[in-house]
Parts: sequence; structure tokens; C-alpha cells
Amino acid sequence: MIRPDIFTETATALKTIYDNQLPQLRQLKDWQSKYRILMTLGKELPAFDAVWHKDEFLVQGCESQAWLLHYQDPVTNQHFWAFDSDARIVKGLIILLLVQLNGLTAEELAHAKPELLLSELQLQQNISQSRSNGLLAVLNRVRASALTHT
Repeated sequence: MIRPDIFTETATALKTIYDNQLPQLRQLKDWQSKYRILMTLGKELPAFDAVWHKDEFLVQGCESQAWLLHYQDPVTNQHFWAFDSDARIVKGLIILLLVQLNGLTAEELAHAKPELLLSELQLQQNISQSRSNGLLAVLNRVRASALTHT
């Protein structure tokens, strides 16, 4: 059973990251400083219950293991996610996607371009091709989950 508060707690943590750490990341120029921040972002998230580490939540196409839970608010039609990964850098990169997508409607998600932030932060040239493919897999899973729940 998924406890509903995981989505509100994650949304609160993502908002805090968006307001506090994202401006810091935008100001940094060197990859090592950005990397250090990305590695610590996952600490801001609420605990992800081990019982959710199931194949049904596992994102296929990631080099590391990443689990993604989805919830759509029946009143507002907003989509929310909670997630975990066994790699801290993957957590940080997924956070950069979800700070932009969490709480959007399916229509808003269809027009969102979260990959632009990765370009703006000049992260794409510093992460491996397999990590890029994993992020694309997460993004595709986010969009697919929103489409199947509308």
C-alpha cells in the first residue's frame, strides 16, 4: 500500500529544492561544484519505503535502479511523483526533472521541456550516455503515467 503523504512530502521537498538549491546550481560554473550539490539533493526527499522497491515501479532503461510512483489528484488533475534510486547522482538528476514537472496537469506536461534545464545547467555534456538514456527513460515514464491516468 502506498501511503498518500509520500506525494505531499515529496512535493514539499521538491518545492524547497526549486526555491533554494536550484538557484545555487544556476550560479555555479564548474561541474565539480554542481556534482556535489546534485549528490546531496536526495537527502531533502522523504524516506521511500523499501516495500515500494518493486519491479512494477522500476524504471526500465536506467543504468542504476530507479523506482517511480505516480498519483493523480482526482479534483485538480495534477500529477505527482515520488521516487528513489540506488545512486545519489541519479536521484539528483531525477530531482531536476521533477522540480519542473511535479504538480502539472497532463496538458501542461505535454508542453513541458524539462531537458532545457539540464542544458542550461550544462549537465548533459558531463553525464554519461547511459545516464542520459536513464533520464530519458524516467521522463518517458513520467509522461506515459500522466497520459494513462487522464
